[in-house]
Amino acid sequence: MVAEKKKVALISVFAAVFLTVFKIIVGILTGSLGILSEALHSGLDLVAAIITYFSVRLSDKPADSDHRYGHGKIENLSALIETFLLLITCAWIIYEAVSRLLSGNTHIEINKWSYIVVISSIIIDYNRSRMLFRVAKKHNSQALEADAIHFSTDIWSSTVVLFGLICANYGWYFADPVAALGVASIVLFVSYQLGKRAIDVLLDKAPMDTVAIVEQTLSNYPEVKQFHDLKVRTAGADTFIKFNIHLEPDLSLRQVHELCDKIENELGELISRSEIYIHAEPQE
Repeated sequence: MVAEKKKVALISVFAAVFLTVFKIIVGILTGSLGILSEALHSGLDLVAAIITYFSVRLSDKPADSDHRYGHGKIENLSALIETFLLLITCAWIIYEAVSRLLSGNTHIEINKWSYIVVISSIIIDYNRSRMLFRVAKKHNSQALEADAIHFSTDIWSSTVVLFGLICANYGWYFADPVAALGVASIVLFVSYQLGKRAIDVLLDKAPMDTVAIVEQTLSNYPEVKQFHDLKVRTAGADTFIKFNIHLEPDLSLRQVHELCDKIENELGELISRSEIYIHAEPQE
């Protein structure tokens, strides 16, 4: 499991290196702010991909005496850092785009390499975002999911830049900084989504979909007269669930134990990588 997560994270790093260098070279040669903004975006994606690579290596370390709930929140912290990097990208793109529009200095050189780098970026980002989403879903990894969202966003931002290049090819040079602002708008939206999710996990906000699964599962057991104090928290790929159940007071210890095992096993099948603690009480 860890090997597969590390493999896709490392592939993402190499892809980010290639795209960043390619975009910087073409952006400097053409003077396109759209491509340069994409290069900066890819550069910060490279930093984010490196952070993700190391976070997935550390997050699956087993619990120890200092980290009783494991190291899973390293992934959530990684996702939050990626959010800040994206916001830095937006600030620079918006500043440069507005400056060019106000000064009127919007002329750029368009050649075949302008189109090659943008189209190549779309193809590469499409393939690696699909790969990252697949592994992130399989292993419930927020760090890999954050990387996947980054690169799926890059597809849209690259498409916006491609539109700007096409317009500039017909003399509408103002379309390039406008395209850069379009990139910034997309990145801002994704940054908000990523940051909110990461902060929710770091602050132990209960995942309501998981809460609903637990409540529905418990309601299917007639032996459970009532339940309360349901607490759910996540840390990286792991989910920790705790609740109290009320049972008939004449049940034997063995019967109570077997029922709790049955509930744990069912929830474990529905919620991957979950640790479940059940406190049984006699119904008054």
